[in-house]
Amino acid sequence: MKRHDNRILVKYACFSSNSFGRMYNEINKEGLRTSFQRDRDRILHSAAFRRLKHKTQVFLDESGDYYRTRLTHTLEVSQIARSLAFALNVNEDLTEAIALAHDLGHPPFGHAGEEILNYKMKDFGGFDHNEQCLRILTYLEKRYFGFNGLNLSWETLEGIVKHNGIIKKPNSFITDLDSKFDFKLSINTSIEGQIASIADDVAYMTHDFDDGLNYGLFNLEEIKQLPIVGEKIDEIIKVDPNIEKNILAHEMIRRVVSVLIEDILKETRKRIQYHSPENV
Repeated sequence: MKRHDNRILVKYACFSSNSFGRMYNEINKEGLRTSFQRDRDRILHSAAFRRLKHKTQVFLDESGDYYRTRLTHTLEVSQIARSLAFALNVNEDLTEAIALAHDLGHPPFGHAGEEILNYKMKDFGGFDHNEQCLRILTYLEKRYFGFNGLNLSWETLEGIVKHNGIIKKPNSFITDLDSKFDFKLSINTSIEGQIASIADDVAYMTHDFDDGLNYGLFNLEEIKQLPIVGEKIDEIIKVDPNIEKNILAHEMIRRVVSVLIEDILKETRKRIQYHSPENV
């Protein structure tokens, strides 16, 4: 099925031509870019995206420049998400936009920083990185005439709102946002949004091995006891018993990523065939 997105997509993909639009109408026409491509570009050029480079993923900057930051983690999530979207013939641009924005609300110092902020803000409703991400995208970024925020498409914001699944008990900020744009909080997000979410899991579960091994938190012998990991280490050693440990680690991580991605695709295709979705 070919639409303005200029590629062949399955019928249950999100098409930019069918977008529910933006919160604020804009005079600019699509031009060379679809609405989802425009969303992606706005996210990439935002101040919040640049600030990710100094925010902790697991290890602090002082540990060395090898370790992931929120920025490099986000880029890895985006790459995995695009690969999955391409393989499933759904909208890569929307998937990429959601993936690039999913961590914009994280504070410094990783999840520990979020826990402290949540404690300090308990008298004011607490702190949640996903809520903060939406606050940045809809209000705090000030770059355009006529509106605050980035004025992203409904589909991009909806995928970010439901980054962790449907929302049964929305807080006051999301409730207010939903009253303006109706994100259908009780229904799961698009397949593009779900891909961005699971790509996040694949990225951090595998690159945490890389960073942890490099930092010396654990070694290959210890993680060899884990499912999939041990199997892949044995496979590699059979091919080259004298392989250098750093090459062994990188090859193991690469193969584990492949296993996870192949399993996601296999299981997703099986479920799609079973449910036979007709639309988004």
